[in-house]
Amino acid sequence: MHFAYGHRFRAVDPYLQNSSEANMTQLMNQMAWTTLFALSLAALSACQSEQEPVRSDLDRQLDGLLQQMSVAEKVGQMTQINLNLILEGGYDNTDGTIDPELLRLAVNEYKVGSILNAINNAYSLETWHGIITAIQDAAMENPNRIPVIYGIDAIHGTNYTLDATIFPHNIGMAATRNPDLVHEAARITALETRASGHRWNFDPVLDIGRNPVWPRFEETYGEDPVIATVMNQSTIAAYQGDDLSAPTSVAATLKHFLGYSMPRTGRDRTPAWLPEIEYREYELPQYREAIKAGAASVMINSGEVSGMPVHGDHYLLTEVLRNELGFKGVVVTDWEDVNRLHERHNISIDVKEAVRQAVLAGIDMSMTPHDFLFADYLKELYEECEKVAGRVDESVRRILRLKFELGLFDNPYPEEEAIANFGRPEYAETALDAALQSMTLLKNEGNVLPLSGDETILLAGPGADNLPTLHGSWTFIWQGNRADLYPESTMTVREALEEKIGNGKVLSMSVPEYDHPYNYDTVRMNALAGQADVIVLVLGEDSYAESPGSITDLTLDSRQIDLALAAIETGKPVVVVLAQGRPRIINRFADDADAILMAYRPASRGAEAIVQVLYGDYNPGGKLPFTYPRHPNDLVLYDHRWTELSVENEVGVFTPDGYNPQFPFGHGLSYTTFTYEHFRLDRDSLSGSDTITASVTVRNTGDRPGDEVVELYSRHMYPSVVPPLRRLRKFERITLNPGEETEVSFHITASDLAYVRYGGQRGEYIRGVEEGEIRVMIGGLGFELADPADPDKPSTSRPYRHSIPFHYTP
Repeated sequence: MHFAYGHRFRAVDPYLQNSSEANMTQLMNQMAWTTLFALSLAALSACQSEQEPVRSDLDRQLDGLLQQMSVAEKVGQMTQINLNLILEGGYDNTDGTIDPELLRLAVNEYKVGSILNAINNAYSLETWHGIITAIQDAAMENPNRIPVIYGIDAIHGTNYTLDATIFPHNIGMAATRNPDLVHEAARITALETRASGHRWNFDPVLDIGRNPVWPRFEETYGEDPVIATVMNQSTIAAYQGDDLSAPTSVAATLKHFLGYSMPRTGRDRTPAWLPEIEYREYELPQYREAIKAGAASVMINSGEVSGMPVHGDHYLLTEVLRNELGFKGVVVTDWEDVNRLHERHNISIDVKEAVRQAVLAGIDMSMTPHDFLFADYLKELYEECEKVAGRVDESVRRILRLKFELGLFDNPYPEEEAIANFGRPEYAETALDAALQSMTLLKNEGNVLPLSGDETILLAGPGADNLPTLHGSWTFIWQGNRADLYPESTMTVREALEEKIGNGKVLSMSVPEYDHPYNYDTVRMNALAGQADVIVLVLGEDSYAESPGSITDLTLDSRQIDLALAAIETGKPVVVVLAQGRPRIINRFADDADAILMAYRPASRGAEAIVQVLYGDYNPGGKLPFTYPRHPNDLVLYDHRWTELSVENEVGVFTPDGYNPQFPFGHGLSYTTFTYEHFRLDRDSLSGSDTITASVTVRNTGDRPGDEVVELYSRHMYPSVVPPLRRLRKFERITLNPGEETEVSFHITASDLAYVRYGGQRGEYIRGVEEGEIRVMIGGLGFELADPADPDKPSTSRPYRHSIPFHYTP
């Protein structure tokens, strides 16, 4: 049903469906008679004229294979174990040597369909090839010769293969605002992943970064769904290409459906209390577009959404993901999450019931890393419950289809064509370009940057001589903290700085161990400061992944704050480089530091990128993809409502200062300057499926080339739900030489402006645009509220000073 350019959704409670089974049976009987009649007509027609085949060759292959498969083979296809379960010594193994008996148990007895990851080890290309070959050799001994599909977390590069190219984490890639660069990094990741023998990648991350406490924040594209949607579309296109069977492609996995990044506590795998209207506004858009782009698989949120574990939620997994969004691919669980319906969430009386609930909810494959209990219980359930058996057949068909599409049935082994694509020299240049474009200059008082090269630098801070802080999670191992696994070519900031200006101009008081007391020695800082012209501090976070990165306070480590305060106290210019996966609170020194450069997790060429920016060899152009908070408990985001901005600090007195970040979303300085002029619309109204064009002229008024990110925002005036004061709708990164100008145009349709509102009945939601006034604005012109009648009076109707209105009619 359509209404005011949009779709009406009805929330369905899966637990109420059983009450209508009698009606459903009657309906099915009617459908059976209808189908029989239709088949009779089709048969008659076939006698009269040749008909196009209804089913494809692959469908017929799948039909035949499913008929030949035993129950054990079927449940095995839905079982995914961790690699360490078949290695000599299990989780203590470091060299990738496979135990033949453990391999036989997994692949030939349990007939597992998938194996994943390597936990705390990274292997050479040759070792991976040996592992994959041994697994597939065992699979070929089974009666139906069904290959195993190997899944890997190649999150920001092929991070479980030694000497692979590692790119900045997504949070830094979002700062580039460059989807073409995201595409190229993902394309290289696909090439090196396929070269390693892996064809299924557990990426991209569609989780949205709206809670900076969450420890996987660095894996997101930030707080805005438009950026997340655009970047993820680029990633999926690069991973999968036009043909999954090609030696340049890997299957993409959208994760983690749904609400994973929004836990109330900020801790990993803890409950999210998330209204449906909120996840439809901020999470479903990127999944909808990613599914349209043909993503092959989806991984599920390990946590709970509004009291229901997603792995057991029929409404989300079947009604929303399958029926509403139209997803046809493979749904895989996250780590041990079926068991945890019983062990952690306590909604299943035992693990067998957890298996039943997850399968009926809609999962296709269980990541059950440590044992084969899932397969054991699913086999019992298959023989006991017809409904489970039907679901198993559906899931196995999807898994087999993916294996066929990836070319595994034609050749399950590492491919020579793919191997030739590993480690090409140009990949490192792309990694450097990505790191450079991500660099975001947050502050530059007195133009202390760029440095001239003549200064003596006092270099300090725990990140100055440390590799993991530049890379973060999923770098050669899960936690990213094994510096000994990094390629020898990877430099720390100290090494890059010394290469740039020479050892004699760098006074370093840092050591590689992040928590070593030397890195926080304020006494030594004071002693050395007299010999230096500038102090450069590399602060932030050590590497972490998932739950080990959970924190109870967003404030930066107190030892680092003390070090920064001591540096400022010396009176020397202080430049702070932040290498971190989320915005740690720095309000105690941010106002007094001379310059602050946000480096995020810039990865393998990150140190060189930092130094190039410090010395002006590269002009920074990154923009924050999140709001950098000033206080730990003041996490107001850029797309806030008037009711968040206008706060009652005194009884009856409201002031518009509720959004007071350290640095706002979209902030980022340059060594040049830009002006915006001639902002205009080509019409003053928009209706139906028409297009309206917003244009602005941007000019580089400085003395060096530079990149600028032009961002278009909108605000709907007086819709039926409380509107945000602004929402990002379009963006484009441009490069201008000194004195050069260009016109940037954005073409806007109603779909670009859509939002979710309540329908006419409880549980109904409509995505679309209501009739009324809409205002658009350009980020470079600023967001100063204006009220010509009374500039000092706070008012919910105040538009932005540089906004332009138009009228929308459905």
